[in-house]
Amino acid sequence: MARITRATFTLLYSLLALAQLSVAASVYEKRQESTDASEGADADVATVQTSTLRAGASYPFVCSIISGTTSSSTLVHWPGSPVFKWLSSHWAATSNQVPACVVEPGKASDIAKILLTVGISRTPFAVQSGGHTTNPGWSSTKGVHISLNSLRSINYDSASQTVEIGTGLRWEEVYAALEPHGVTVVGGRVRGVGVGGFTLGGGYSWKTNQYGLTIDTVTAFELVTPLGKVVKVTQRSDSALFSGLKGGGNNFGIVTKITLKTVPQGPVWGGSMTYMDPATLPLVNAATAKFAANVTDPKASILNTVSFYQGAPLVNIAMFYDGPNPPNGIFDDFLSIPAVAGGSGTQTYLEKINSSPSNDTYGFRNYFGTVPVPKYSPKLLDIVSNLSVTIGNELSSKSLVFMTLVNEPFLPSILSHSNSGATAYPWNRSKVYTPFNIFLSWADPAQDKVFEAAVKRIQDTLYAALAEEGERNLDGVPLYSNYAMWDTPVSRLYGPNLPGLKLLKLRVDPLNVMSLAGGFKI
Repeated sequence: MARITRATFTLLYSLLALAQLSVAASVYEKRQESTDASEGADADVATVQTSTLRAGASYPFVCSIISGTTSSSTLVHWPGSPVFKWLSSHWAATSNQVPACVVEPGKASDIAKILLTVGISRTPFAVQSGGHTTNPGWSSTKGVHISLNSLRSINYDSASQTVEIGTGLRWEEVYAALEPHGVTVVGGRVRGVGVGGFTLGGGYSWKTNQYGLTIDTVTAFELVTPLGKVVKVTQRSDSALFSGLKGGGNNFGIVTKITLKTVPQGPVWGGSMTYMDPATLPLVNAATAKFAANVTDPKASILNTVSFYQGAPLVNIAMFYDGPNPPNGIFDDFLSIPAVAGGSGTQTYLEKINSSPSNDTYGFRNYFGTVPVPKYSPKLLDIVSNLSVTIGNELSSKSLVFMTLVNEPFLPSILSHSNSGATAYPWNRSKVYTPFNIFLSWADPAQDKVFEAAVKRIQDTLYAALAEEGERNLDGVPLYSNYAMWDTPVSRLYGPNLPGLKLLKLRVDPLNVMSLAGGFKI
């Protein structure tokens, strides 16, 4: 059989897409002829020339093409409607843009048509699962905003001990559906986080010490490729693509369903202690370093969160044990330190997740940043506490709303749980570097650059502190993309995996359709 060149393939692809879209243009013209030109958004659309769809076609026209070619289960929402505003909004205002339309697909086959449409017209688009990113343009656009909100199926299979979930869900919805079955999955630690982006970035969980990252528990993806095919991707069907989707973000298409291994889930023990007295903070930092170094029970986990409050650091310790009661000694150091607020007790896993205050900064301007940390020493934790005061005082007059610096210790064995080949992230599993999370929230858009610089200053300070502790080659270790700032080089995310991922991208997306969407592009 003669080999098809890339140029020939591109031509065939274009002709196929144009054949489909010429039908859509006809539908569009008939719709416009019968539409009152004075009605809202459709009046603007009516002025568009519809003789052919081409690169550079107006965004509203492309939206109408999508409306005319997709099934009745897919909805197109126009500016001015409450649903439009709701589905295009994000947890972080820094992520918001006003698109030409919001497309809410009801099934994967419609997403295939949508990708063909935006691909042939070269229309910028966004894909939003939960919208919990802080990076501008990562899941927002001025073109076609694809909301996965309607992809909400949850199918639990007790025989295979797996669950297939739609990427329009948030983790607390998945946990709630699985709770009656006495199982759960390795997913997000706070409410409001979408299934899609979290998983495709890697996924750190309260369960990670026991089972690894979320991507380590994936058995299959349903993927809509940029060429308009709906495929089920497994280790057996396409090992390279299966690995690339594990941490590779949205570079290879739109994931519509994810199949995850389930794990048994009964009552858990959870606690939270908040400390403000400057005299107790060294004790808290020492207890955190001791926990990170000595506690080997994989059911136990903590988050040490340093905030800025009234000119001083405020430290919260979130404690988790995957059982109704922790063994004596694991959390005693934290419980014995005088706290201004706190409590602990047995609860359901869902109650633990829903107790998180992650939505308190919804609608403000937010940025994440990150530094890979090999271990948490008392000295490093003291530097973090001091940074919260220094940076907090400087930003207080710049509309600072909230600042947290989150120390996230995990066991050194967490990357040993993958049993299905390589993953895009982390590209090196020989040593664990846990993702330190920087989070700044503010109100005034005029201060965006100030807060961006503050995140980078915190990162630089921590890199310098780690270098003093002997960690001088951190530029060569994986960065967690779900925390990384928008201008992070992709080489920092994927390291030596990058050349192979580029070849995979060329195979799966030869016309570079996914470059029209935001995210870390390989």
